[in-house]
Amino acid sequence: MAEQGKTVYLQKGDALSITDMQNDFLPGGALGVSEGDKIIPFVNRAAALFKKNNLPIFFTRDWHPPDHCSFKDQGGPWPPHCVQNTEGAEFSSKLSIPEGSVIISKGSEKNSEQYSTLGGRDAAGNTESSLMKKAGVRRIFIAGLATDYCVLNSVKDALAEGYEVYVLTDAIRAADVNPGDGERALEEMIRGGVKTITTEEIREKK
Repeated sequence: MAEQGKTVYLQKGDALSITDMQNDFLPGGALGVSEGDKIIPFVNRAAALFKKNNLPIFFTRDWHPPDHCSFKDQGGPWPPHCVQNTEGAEFSSKLSIPEGSVIISKGSEKNSEQYSTLGGRDAAGNTESSLMKKAGVRRIFIAGLATDYCVLNSVKDALAEGYEVYVLTDAIRAADVNPGDGERALEEMIRGGVKTITTEEIREKK
């Protein structure tokens, strides 16, 4: 894959966006991703590294009302998941969330599907995209669930907004509703200009 095996040094203008590491997307959850829990150590490693280098970290979450448009009862494709203030919507207890991280909620309005995290909002109503712009972010490193949905759509939006985007391949997993969806999504991202690396290939600022 493009750029695989290259070392990347963190620098000012970098940010980490960790996508939807919530109980309902982990094995046993309402919409569990196979082996989704296996990426938690890699996600935690990336978060610790960004924290050590004083770089912005965003943890995104689906935060749906009970009658969200994506649910089957409302004509959508998915079973109810990540309903606001339920255990399923909580982040995994094994996830390390460094102090100062920003929590971004998306899909919190009944008629908003919102796979991409960039339009999600913090508690004050600021979008992830606007917060990144305010912080002078130029490169976004993306991890989390699921490769073929929220990761893919977040990447596409980030590329469209002109960011340089890195996907952490050891810290993502695909839903693979159709076999191979994840692989196809990663190929689409690479064609769009994404660079792929592992968490082990990220180094501290020089």
